[in-house]
Amino acid sequence: MDMFERFREMLDAHPSRAPKSETFREILQMLFTPEEVALAVHMSFKPKRVEDIAGAASLSYDEAAAMLERMAAKAVIFSVKKDGKMLYGLVPTIPGLFEFPFMKGGGTPELKKLGRLWEAYHREALGNAFSGNPTPHVRIVPISTSIQSVNVVHPCEEVKQMIEGADYIALAHCACRVSVERCDAPREVCIIFGSHGRFLVERGYAREVGKDEALAALMSAEEAGLVHTSNNSADRPMIICSCCTILRGRTQLGNLDAFAPSRFEAEVVSELCNGCGICSDRRCFFGAVHLDGDKAVVAQERCTGCGLCVSGCPEKAIRLKERAVAPEIPKTAIEMAMKVMQEKGTLERFMHIMQR
Repeated sequence: MDMFERFREMLDAHPSRAPKSETFREILQMLFTPEEVALAVHMSFKPKRVEDIAGAASLSYDEAAAMLERMAAKAVIFSVKKDGKMLYGLVPTIPGLFEFPFMKGGGTPELKKLGRLWEAYHREALGNAFSGNPTPHVRIVPISTSIQSVNVVHPCEEVKQMIEGADYIALAHCACRVSVERCDAPREVCIIFGSHGRFLVERGYAREVGKDEALAALMSAEEAGLVHTSNNSADRPMIICSCCTILRGRTQLGNLDAFAPSRFEAEVVSELCNGCGICSDRRCFFGAVHLDGDKAVVAQERCTGCGLCVSGCPEKAIRLKERAVAPEIPKTAIEMAMKVMQEKGTLERFMHIMQR
């Protein structure tokens, strides 16, 4: 087995998956040199010391360190400093190999080609592999201005609370919009928290921002009618994504489990509705709102609880209410990942990689 295929199989063990495809092989050959991928197959998704990776790959410390730094500079692997030493780990396809290289803004011939390849790979294989399982990776999160008439709003359900509770925030260009170059929505709206946000800032792929600027970016995305998603766990947010790539798992590929809805659903206050149609024509991404005569009506089975119809209604005639049965949210990101890998049958392979 050649090194590129061996590396792909490692990536495919991750919950995000990396199904076999000639398109993906071409992507990997653009992102990694043969020497780099030969080193990467000795790495893990858990960051390791240079000496450990070098020993596994039978390279000198200096050779391995130089190569790992080159890959981290391209954002095709992850790096973090701990106890004064730099550690390096693999990143998955999503979020990682797809998004990170585009976060500087794109525009080069290489990135244009890479964008076309990722778009083709999403249609061919990755979209279904990523989202085709009962436990979704991500969930819809409404913005706080959309939520009314509820007794308690849990922090894991509200993006503003996620930002308020963050200890480190990075803001980057939306890789999806940069890669396809066919969207006029705001670009600098991708919010990354914690160590991965810090890594992207250190490598020049994002910039550190305060909570006010992060909230301003979030509001610009909301005003543009963008749906917000985050990791489908109740512990700490890793990212707030305001793009349609994840949503296409349902709208284009037909995977009903592509993402989890929020614990809210939209409800029309009929006496306030004037039938303007903004909610149905401009704000609902999922076709959940339509006009019946001169009143808006919500098809609850299609409503994801994103709140865009609420924040876009000039008459304040729509509100979010709690669902009778709220979707189950895994307690932690680790619990969510374990469930996904059990469903996809990759848990044993992934644990083998992590135990290196």
